[in-house]
Amino acid sequence: MRADLLNKYDLRVPRYTSYPTAPHFSDAVTDELYGDWLKALDPTTPLSLYSHIPFCDEMCWFCGCYTKIVKRYEPVSEYLDHLLAEIDLVASTLPARFRARHMHFGGGSPTMLAGGDWRRIIDRLRQRFTFTDDAEVAVEMDPRTATEDYVRQMAEAGVNRASVGVQDFDPEVQKAIHRIQPYEMTRQVVEWMAGHGITSFNMDLMYGLPFQTTDKVLFMVDKAVEMQPRRIALFGYAHVPWMKANQKMIPEDSLPTTEQRWEQFTRASDRLRELGYVKVGLDHFAHPEDSMATALQDGTLHRNFQGYTTDKAPAMIGIGASAIGQLPNGYVQNLLPLRDYGRRIEDGRLATGKGIALSAEDRLRSDVIERVMCTLEVDLAEVGRTHGVDTSHFDGEAAKLAPLVEDGICTFDGSRIAVTEDGRPFVRLVAAAFDAYLDQGQKRHSKAV
Repeated sequence: MRADLLNKYDLRVPRYTSYPTAPHFSDAVTDELYGDWLKALDPTTPLSLYSHIPFCDEMCWFCGCYTKIVKRYEPVSEYLDHLLAEIDLVASTLPARFRARHMHFGGGSPTMLAGGDWRRIIDRLRQRFTFTDDAEVAVEMDPRTATEDYVRQMAEAGVNRASVGVQDFDPEVQKAIHRIQPYEMTRQVVEWMAGHGITSFNMDLMYGLPFQTTDKVLFMVDKAVEMQPRRIALFGYAHVPWMKANQKMIPEDSLPTTEQRWEQFTRASDRLRELGYVKVGLDHFAHPEDSMATALQDGTLHRNFQGYTTDKAPAMIGIGASAIGQLPNGYVQNLLPLRDYGRRIEDGRLATGKGIALSAEDRLRSDVIERVMCTLEVDLAEVGRTHGVDTSHFDGEAAKLAPLVEDGICTFDGSRIAVTEDGRPFVRLVAAAFDAYLDQGQKRHSKAV
């Protein structure tokens, strides 16, 4: 890829884990409205559940998540009481007992929970929801806080998939991002998981971190694959210090240039494919026999706030401070900071802080953007028929796509858009052509490359 194109298209655009994206949520979605949306759900609708655990024992300087640093367990224990109460509130608001296909714990670091508390929270969920026989219970795992007994208790509570946070194995990079996690530590946790039946795990890697080089990134990939993860996410570090104060600890001059980031990403992507992984969308890789690779092939791959997913449930309920849920009516995000969330729950009210109701136009554009992000192609005529519009509805988008077509990032034959292999890293720009909200919040997003 020419250097001039890298600089030309290294713009700030969303990652499109939703549409409309979170910066456009507002307080127009209240707890009363969310309650109405929950009550309107069809009892036959399968659900996904997401729980946010917003605690860490120290701050990683690259982090862009909502989390709180704690050195005592009392705040975590108090939060867990609120979390359990919210589960009861949500379940009581629903019109029936619903089935759950997926349960995902994110953070922060969910592994800040005490081992015994995993059984408390999962038992409460099972009391309130009917988990399907093949339900996936996934946890984002920080190897630095794990012991074998802890892993055993997680497995016994029902956890059957883990997402192992790594970022990089290089000591210099780890020091620069304030996350010391030797390779041997990560490998030990993976072995403990396998010994206790958690054999399905993902691994999160990053490029574009301070002091990373292409050789270091390739070494990272090779060492990760040695542990045989079923999926690998290769995320680009999003440097947004104006939004996340902890990122100000990273010196700007330690970060790779746009051209260096590009080389790191493309070389790492090539290496993963050489090692047998299937490339999924923008930044995920899956073992050929993994369900994510299968979903890519059969066209059922989706994208939500956890990234690419095989989850087909049409509704996802978010539980915990800042957690985001998605219902047919729209998106809902819980309150933060923690004290506001806790007070609302203690008042016996749903913890809704903001959200957005979906219009027919939002749903149309969401479908187009999700197809572009997941399969790197979309037939506008086909999507239009589903939503009752013809291809001329997108005449304005054709003009936005013209320079991308001219530069070989995608093709557009008047109805079908396809991202080229060279254009894959710029897929967010193709999706952004259909984003009617983009100009209202562009500066809030990370760069495309």
